Amino acid sequence: MAASVELRIAVDERAGDVSGLLVRPDGARLLYVLAHGAGAGMRHPFLETVARQLDGRGIATLRYQFPYMERRASRPDPPAVAAATVRAVVAEAARVAPGLPLVAGGKSFGGRMTSTAQAEEPLPGVRGLVFLGFPLHPPGRPDDKRAEHLAQVRIPMLFLQGDRDEFADLKLLKPVVKRLGDRATLHLVEGGDHSFHVLKRSGRTDADVMGELVQAMVDFTNLH
Repeated sequence: MAASVELRIAVDERAGDVSGLLVRPDGARLLYVLAHGAGAGMRHPFLETVARQLDGRGIATLRYQFPYMERRASRPDPPAVAAATVRAVVAEAARVAPGLPLVAGGKSFGGRMTSTAQAEEPLPGVRGLVFLGFPLHPPGRPDDKRAEHLAQVRIPMLFLQGDRDEFADLKLLKPVVKRLGDRATLHLVEGGDHSFHVLKRSGRTDADVMGELVQAMVDFTNLH
């Protein structure tokens, strides 16, 4: 795996600077701006594994912290602050990897904040969004209001979703994706929960699932 390059990324006066980790393999063909979920930062093992496997497939990654995670606060940033952070990191990605095509998104909260930023104003240079477990609603409170902004996203979207995900009732998510038309692709991981863990009785391992996720991402980026 290519060495990680640590970055400091200026957001704005409210948020200050945040940390970033750039992994860029030789001959990279694409860069994925990859945001973390609400409860864990950019060095979470899941994101480390995603970055390592994408590196092996010629895809660079730029992981980063949201301001609240940088401060070690428990409460996520308001959407306006999170979206401003996404925008600043996308601009940094274009600066450190000029000419490299971009996709953006991330795990759960990070993916939703990326689509929020894209819906408000297109992220320069970003040609697609990749969601690792889109958090459609809190567990046990099925609703699709969190998806309303996706109608304003005009670029291709890939939803990678476990079919046991308590944050996305498939009876709601499937119609959301259908309404988005050919802009949206839903890839369901059989037996996967919100963290893409599968039950032991499935006969599959987390490594098997990660291979499936990475292949789906590669296929999506090859198309778009």
